[in-house]
Amino acid sequence: MKIIRFDSVGGASGDMILGALIALGADRDTIVRGLESLLPGHFTLSVEETSSHGIAGVRARVALPETEHHHHCRGEHGQEHGHHHHDHHAFREIRALIEGSALPEPVKRSSVAVFALLAEVEGKIHGKAPEEVSFHEVGAVDSIVDIVGCCYGFHLLGAEAVSVSPLPTGQGTLECAHGVMPIPAPATAELLTRGLEIAPSDEPFELLTPTGAALLAAWPHAAVPSGSRVLAAASSFGRRELLHRPNLLRAMLIDAAERPEGEEALEELSCNLDDCTGEVTGYLIECLFAAGALDVWTEAIQMKKQRPGVKLCVLTRPEERETMLALIFRESTTLGVRIAPLARRSLARRERKVVTPRGEIRVKVAYGADGGVLSVKPEFEDCRRIAESGGLPLKEVIRDAAARFGNGGA
Repeated sequence: MKIIRFDSVGGASGDMILGALIALGADRDTIVRGLESLLPGHFTLSVEETSSHGIAGVRARVALPETEHHHHCRGEHGQEHGHHHHDHHAFREIRALIEGSALPEPVKRSSVAVFALLAEVEGKIHGKAPEEVSFHEVGAVDSIVDIVGCCYGFHLLGAEAVSVSPLPTGQGTLECAHGVMPIPAPATAELLTRGLEIAPSDEPFELLTPTGAALLAAWPHAAVPSGSRVLAAASSFGRRELLHRPNLLRAMLIDAAERPEGEEALEELSCNLDDCTGEVTGYLIECLFAAGALDVWTEAIQMKKQRPGVKLCVLTRPEERETMLALIFRESTTLGVRIAPLARRSLARRERKVVTPRGEIRVKVAYGADGGVLSVKPEFEDCRRIAESGGLPLKEVIRDAAARFGNGGA
């Protein structure tokens, strides 16, 4: 799988992302031909080599015919094409335009998905249904070129997902179709809730635009696994020269290492406890399991001043981390939790049933890579139920269930 990694020190906008994708190897002429089927004669797209702060890169520019130019509002932006007073375009109109073009189907789908996300966000801000939303800035020809062009570049590079660094948003105010607003713009702020992270910035400009945020939020996200290879790297610049940093977005095309079958990325959360009672620790363990922890255990440790204590360990998926941390901090006495990424490889497993004279018993069966059975474990609760109801030794019930599975009793 190919992943595009975006690292930003100067924010992100549609034209910065488009320039980065072309610099990574997406063919500009192919993108232009596709866009011409959408907006014939309405734009020109150029990519020029440039440098900033001693770093070489590219800058993409979308130019419009004179009759389609509009004046910028008085905003201290510096990315993209600003917050223009454009004619409004409804989401349904843009969708019909894209779907009626000669673009490849994957490009149509991803482009519509980006605009659908923008429509959802704008609808939430203005209290409207997405289909009723009329775009202001992102309905302009130049922004349509940015979004569709970026989705085409993403397709040409064979990418399936992105990985995105925390994004600087800038600070101060901007003037847009809704009046004077704080940075980030309302749509950008809402898009940041869709899985994007922010980084501090002392630049008094808009660094992250709605178009840039929508693209990076709408594309599938994936972590870059260890052992991956960087196929290409490129730097793309925004239009403004910033005060304290290059207005730069770096992109890397990565051939992601495939995880072996049965391997998954997990995290181990751990903390040391020496002033938490056994009852409280036991209750916390129950809460963690109920909240979805994959495993929870304790280890005996020796702490400061020779005090005996326990190390609480929680195995969880990364997306459940915050839930687990909240429980640990709420229910225990710890002041800090260690977070360690790890990989777990598991055997393929299936649950089968064996029939005994006293009832069915579920059996967990683990299989090797060649499909052969490696282990068989009867379900304890089923075996205990039969042992108690029949007055039988538990170990005999377990042994009989395993033997019946081996003899084809499943």
